[in-house]
Amino acid sequence: MGQKANPIGNRLGIIRGWESNWYGNKKDFASKLIEDHKIRTYLNARINKGGIAKIVIERTLNKLIVTIHTSKPGIIIGKGGGEVDRIKEELKKLTGKEDVQINILEIRRPELDANIVGDTIARQIENRINYKRAIKMAIASALRMGAEGIKVKVSGRLGGAEIARTEEIKQGRVPLHTFRMDIDYANVFALTVYGKIGIKVWICKGEVLAKRDLNPNFIGGKSEVSDRRDRREGDDRRDDRRDRRDDRRGGGGGGRAGGGGRSGGAGGRGGGGRRG
Repeated sequence: MGQKANPIGNRLGIIRGWESNWYGNKKDFASKLIEDHKIRTYLNARINKGGIAKIVIERTLNKLIVTIHTSKPGIIIGKGGGEVDRIKEELKKLTGKEDVQINILEIRRPELDANIVGDTIARQIENRINYKRAIKMAIASALRMGAEGIKVKVSGRLGGAEIARTEEIKQGRVPLHTFRMDIDYANVFALTVYGKIGIKVWICKGEVLAKRDLNPNFIGGKSEVSDRRDRREGDDRRDDRRDRRDDRRGGGGGGRAGGGGRSGGAGGRGGGGRRG
């Protein structure tokens, strides 16, 4: 089951929240859903190099709130906030609503976001960088930033080969069946001169042991409990290292003193023998 279901949809309501928050009755549910899709498609095309991770859409009675999670807020905001105002006006025309609000949240660690990692690999493949090198660089940076595991699968005419194939590179652990594991997932593609290359990315950020806020604008990797546990284990390891260092100092001194005693004894015995 874990291998076949989308890891994000699988964890909705358990450790993840929905990216669209609104109520729709039978009459307008379908139109609102299509509008959400249009907004996301438009923003992803409009802000092509903005490093967008996810777009959260919330609706009240007459208000539309769009929150953009991005690794490059400066590109979206623009000089003096002019770009945001232009995007707001374009969204008003697209949706037909007068009151549109845009919030921008910065992602502090883009190496741990599956969408941004997948997009980075796709751009590198489009620029004719070897796909294996691009994947290995992405995996190394994710693990360096604290990911427990990462899996990347690419498929298509890799390297311009005649026959399409699929390759998978994995490091660490990515337990898809464990629902309390915070696993981020993305499915992107690279448009190359020899066809589309599909890229799937799974990033395991660790276990969520405490009750997590299901607000879709929640930013964070591991839960507070696991952070506290990691800090406590780090303190214990530091104490152990300090104790071992003290033991080595004390033991070394004792060894040197003992050595002096042994050499003195040997000299005494030797002297006694010569005197005899």
